[in-house]
Amino acid sequence: MNQYRQALILPAILAGLWALILLPMAQAEELPTVFAAVIRVDNPNRPQPISRLDLAPDDLGFAGGDLATSDNLTTGRFLGQDYKTLNIAATPETAQQALEQALAAGVKFIVVLASADIVLELANAAGERALVMNAQAPDDSLRNDNCRANLVHIAPSRAMLSDALAQFLMWKKWNRWFLVEGSHPEDKALGDAYRRAAHKFGAKIVDERVFTDTGGARRTDTGYVQVQRQMPVFTQRAGKYDILIAADEAGVFAAYLPYQTWDARPVAGSAGLRPTTWDPSLEAWGATQFQRRFEKLSGRYMRVEDYQVWLALRVLSEAATRTQSVDHQELLKYMLSPDFELAAFKGEKVSFRPWNGQLRQPILLTNGHIMVSVSPQDEYLHRLTQLDTLGIDEPESTCTGFR
Repeated sequence: MNQYRQALILPAILAGLWALILLPMAQAEELPTVFAAVIRVDNPNRPQPISRLDLAPDDLGFAGGDLATSDNLTTGRFLGQDYKTLNIAATPETAQQALEQALAAGVKFIVVLASADIVLELANAAGERALVMNAQAPDDSLRNDNCRANLVHIAPSRAMLSDALAQFLMWKKWNRWFLVEGSHPEDKALGDAYRRAAHKFGAKIVDERVFTDTGGARRTDTGYVQVQRQMPVFTQRAGKYDILIAADEAGVFAAYLPYQTWDARPVAGSAGLRPTTWDPSLEAWGATQFQRRFEKLSGRYMRVEDYQVWLALRVLSEAATRTQSVDHQELLKYMLSPDFELAAFKGEKVSFRPWNGQLRQPILLTNGHIMVSVSPQDEYLHRLTQLDTLGIDEPESTCTGFR
């Protein structure tokens, strides 16, 4: 019996010794790598936010990418894949230089936090050399006439955000809207998105006004008093409405609207009840544990930009895992296929619209302290997925880049 045991044990010991010798050699071999870059284009001319609580941290977006890379490596190494992420801060003038720097380093996946014009510029410059992932710009034009075959969108469009809010307001039977938009081009674009949502879901815009940005120091006491004191008079004598919708993407006036309107009415849109992809108040669907990991890593709450960069890199990991490839064209092909789906801590798996490269995803409705609701609302049905009730559906799309 002892000889029999020795015959079994000795080969096992030898196998273990060989494993200890060969494992470092295997680890030393270069694994197939999903090499991504996060390019954040900071605009030095953008006005400071009204509240100091909204000042952007230095690692905005990058922290989300760091968490995603850590998550990807947790399982990637076991599956024979590696993940690397390069963080690059740029200005509008140096954005293309940053892209070329990343491409020269071997990067094939570019996650961009920038305005629509810069996103388009980088997608055109990258061409077939890389896949570009828009993690910030909400412009519907990027998903329609200006779509590109190498450009996908992690950030939701303005149409998706406005539709998400509209569905909830119609469910509440708050169908009479007072629309106030800012004087900047992005405010007008957001106002148009709410007009489209009103028409789509049957709301009535009973009054419209434009709040003109006259400049000045918005964060000084004088600027605060000037804007806040204008609100009661500015909103006086509006038509009979249920809710005021603020279209203030530039961040000039919307924060001063709640509790300052002439009539006692709720505010939504750019202040009050806001549609967003992420908010620190979300606790359902494992979000608490997810956000605690982020807070441990960064020492702060997760912001929208962090979440969207995290989501972009997790999309790459899921596609690379399923295809066992690191080729950007192979990953894009799989991402746009019906087989792709990814859990994103929002109660429903996300996927891509193959006709314009937009990521389908639930939209959170929050007041900044608690979650109020999540759209799409149950009452709105779709032949394919309820998520396609938000934003531009395939019959409406003018994108030809993916055909």
